[in-house]
Amino acid sequence: MSANQILVQSAELSSSLPVPQGEVDLQTRARTNQNPAGVSLWKLWREDLATHDGKILEQGFWAMAVHRFGNWRMGVKPALLRMPFSIIYKFLYRFVEWTCGISLPYTVQVGRQVRIWHHSGMIFNAVSIGDRVQLRQNTTFGVVRTEHDFELPIIEAGADIGVGAAILGPVRVGANAVIGANAVVLSDIPPNSVAVGAPAKVVRTLERDSDSTSRKEGIAAE
Repeated sequence: MSANQILVQSAELSSSLPVPQGEVDLQTRARTNQNPAGVSLWKLWREDLATHDGKILEQGFWAMAVHRFGNWRMGVKPALLRMPFSIIYKFLYRFVEWTCGISLPYTVQVGRQVRIWHHSGMIFNAVSIGDRVQLRQNTTFGVVRTEHDFELPIIEAGADIGVGAAILGPVRVGANAVIGANAVVLSDIPPNSVAVGAPAKVVRTLERDSDSTSRKEGIAAE
């Protein structure tokens, strides 16, 4: 058998292999509008602005506004009609990435009332970011290895992510969990837990009481 025949057979075999589920999901997300269902783009923009204290010059608001627009345009049919909106989105996405240091791809499903504090060094490549999540500077969500570029984290509602945290791979940060400053998360973090260190380990469970919010903010900023 010649080398060319071997290469052809190898290519045919590769094309017949099933696509990993995570990659299938990523391809699906890239073709759909993932903004919260039943909420108009204008309402999302107004809500995101209010979440950022009504400050239209907040870089976090810019990132959220562009992200919402990027998802909204995926609902425009047919694709030819969508094209001008896609050109605008790509320009705005790069503008925010270059000037604000915030990378938030439209393929990430983002909930409501998400707050991005400050700016710079922020890469949010995740499957989803839930409602009321708090995000701070120099934070990275992404893959552990580049060849597994579809294995991304899930950040559940109410999570509070500290300065400089890295959350890597197909891990889940549970609802209302707190990730301490400069923590490296490589495994699942249960809901209502505080995790610190590199690699991150759970050090305590938060009480569900009236002053839990103030304690969470203090831990994440440390």
